[in-house]
Amino acid sequence: MDRARIALIVAALSALGPFSVDTYFPSFPALAAHFGVSEIEVQSTLSFYLAALAGMNLFHGALSDSFGRRRVILVSLGVYAATAVTCVLAPDFRWLLGLRVVQGLAGGAGMIVSRAVIRDCFEGAEAQKFMAQVAMVSALGPVLAPIIGGWLHVWFGWRGPFLFLALLGAALWLACWLALPESLPLHLRQVFHPGRLLRSYTVALGHPTFVLLCLALGFGGGGFLLYVATAPDVAINILGLTETQFGWLFGPIVLGLIVGSALSGRLAGRIPPVRLVRWGFTLMAAGAGLNAISNLLLPHRVWWALPPLCTYTLGFALMAPVVTIQSLDLFPRNRGLASSLQGFVQTLIFALISGLAAPVVYRSGIRHAAGLLVMMALSWLAYRSSRRLVGAAVSRPTRSE
Repeated sequence: MDRARIALIVAALSALGPFSVDTYFPSFPALAAHFGVSEIEVQSTLSFYLAALAGMNLFHGALSDSFGRRRVILVSLGVYAATAVTCVLAPDFRWLLGLRVVQGLAGGAGMIVSRAVIRDCFEGAEAQKFMAQVAMVSALGPVLAPIIGGWLHVWFGWRGPFLFLALLGAALWLACWLALPESLPLHLRQVFHPGRLLRSYTVALGHPTFVLLCLALGFGGGGFLLYVATAPDVAINILGLTETQFGWLFGPIVLGLIVGSALSGRLAGRIPPVRLVRWGFTLMAAGAGLNAISNLLLPHRVWWALPPLCTYTLGFALMAPVVTIQSLDLFPRNRGLASSLQGFVQTLIFALISGLAAPVVYRSGIRHAAGLLVMMALSWLAYRSSRRLVGAAVSRPTRSE
């Protein structure tokens, strides 16, 4: 396989999620005015999208285990692009909400299945390095999406971002059709049967180490995703930015993700994975602590409010590829299903943050900082607990002897 081509396509598929979430943020006030609803109600278009995304994430990977990675990606991208076009024509807010749900059902296949593609093709440190490279490229999505969305809003109004998403989905479909090979050969595919699928999910969800690793990733990402979910509030109401200045908020966050992913890839095979994870959590704790201090003691200014978030995301990106590989390797014959559950947990946490936590922290930098601290602590506790379980499993035969 052409490594560079696969990396580019997989990274683009992974970036579709951030674009689906962030591109229309600058249009929140205009959407509220157009449909005659509040900005909190407009926030529900994100919550419903994420809830649908989380639910369908349970099936994308499992379907790809049975029918192939390429086929599942192509079908989902076609539905995604068609739904994005229809959002432009929504006659009222309920239609827009429903269409975002359908878009969420289709929008996660690229991110979920692409992780399985990576693990199909590469092993060990090479898989970690490849995962980090993809994360580094796809991290451009969150910083580019709101900037592009801001200018599209200025030029075309609230419909501009949705038209852009339709074109992006169509372009990705064409790229996958032309250049994405099938990474799962026929002899390795699982027979699709609801009963067998249910048993596989039961086994995975009954594996405490796997669940804890998924929670570690979900809570760790949830810390900075709290700021993503409330980006219009943070950027406009707290930091005083305009619709075309969202890059000031997303830039430091994504810079940390890119640098951390680059370091994780460069250090793969040179530094023990456990040490990379330890460094990652140390940086996450430092970023969350500095963020709390700056919000307590300093006025809200971009120059000192956002560097702590950069530190946090750098730490998360340093440890995330390692934890992702650790969880996928627990189910080597069902990596698509494992990736689905991984994505389900992460997206469900994001949806809960968007729907439940966002109204609580709205218009308060201090409450945002407290949320980041809580998410970081939960992530560390989950990962620490998973390692204790692994240690206990390794030592158990020794004691029996």
